[in-house]
Amino acid sequence: MLSRIAARRVSLAARASARSYTSSVREGSVAASREFGKKEKAHEDQYVKAGERKQLEKLRAEIDRKKAELAELEKQHAEVKSS
Repeated sequence: MLSRIAARRVSLAARASARSYTSSVREGSVAASREFGKKEKAHEDQYVKAGERKQLEKLRAEIDRKKAELAELEKQHAEVKSS
């Protein structure tokens, strides 16, 4: 009787370990979800870069306006100083 119980335990353990190593639909879905995650991250990175690019363009335009304003003020200052 003890040998039958031991044999059954070994049999159950062998089936459980065999189940974890067999290929199944889940493995494919995990691989697909990983690829989907990579693709989603790439799209997010692209979106962030586009936003940063727009922000940089705005900042550069503002810098150009400030430089023009500074040049005008320096010109006015030079005129007042020479008068």
